Formats: sequence, C-alpha cells, structure tokens
Amino acid sequence: MKFAVLRIRGVRKVRPQIKKTLELLRLKKPNHCVLVEDSPQNKGMLDHVKDYVTYGPVDEAIIYQLVSKRGRKGNSLLRTTLKEPDLKKIAHEIAGGKKTVEYMTPIFRLNPPSKGYRDIKLSYPIGELGKREDMAPLLRKMI
Repeated sequence: MKFAVLRIRGVRKVRPQIKKTLELLRLKKPNHCVLVEDSPQNKGMLDHVKDYVTYGPVDEAIIYQLVSKRGRKGNSLLRTTLKEPDLKKIAHEIAGGKKTVEYMTPIFRLNPPSKGYRDIKLSYPIGELGKREDMAPLLRKMI
C-alpha cells in the first residue's frame, strides 16, 4: 500500500529535526506531494512531521492521475513523452510496490486546492493536517 504525503505548511519556525525529516521525505516546499511505502520507518517519520503534512492511503486511480497530469522526468512532463497505456502501466507498477524514482522524478508539484484549505493549523477532522482515511478528495482538488 502506498501513502501520499503532502506538505501543507511553510518553512518559517520549523525545528531542525522536523526540517531534516521533511528533507528526507523530499518535501521542500508547500503543495509538494510524494508517494511512500507503508513501512514502520516511514510511519515513524510521518508521525514526527504530522503538524506540517497531511497523509493517507491512495489507490491506483489517484496514482494514475498524479502520474499522467503531474509526473515529470527531468524538466518535461511524462504525458508529452509517453502514451496513455504506458502511463497506466507505470501507475499500476507504482501501486504494486515499485518505487516512483525508477520511472520519474519522485516529487509531484501540485496547485493549491480549489476553494482553499479548511485550516492549516488544526488536525484532520477539523483542519487539514495529520493522517486521513482517504487522500483522494484533497488530491483531486489539487491536480
């Protein structure tokens, strides 16, 4: 299972330990998204930075949308260089357990969500931060 991790908050007043963890997750700027495996090490890192990111499980359909619309290889978009069946195959293999870095740049640069975030300082049921049950609605608003 893959988790989508999305950085929401900015860089001001971030403790050095949290800053290092965000660098290890490759989340340097707000609205950047990465896909990580469901492992105890990654869960510990996500629990450490839960006040700056939101994360949750994603399915193959959302991974396909991320790859087809926001996937990059170097400076070019994947959709300009690959056909749709290739993009579906890549999304299927990433959902199956392959690493994103094998196919493309592992960072997805997203737009801010349409109609904005609810609150970027409170946790999920009220605000946007922390663990969610489903990342699909938020990611659809940002792709």
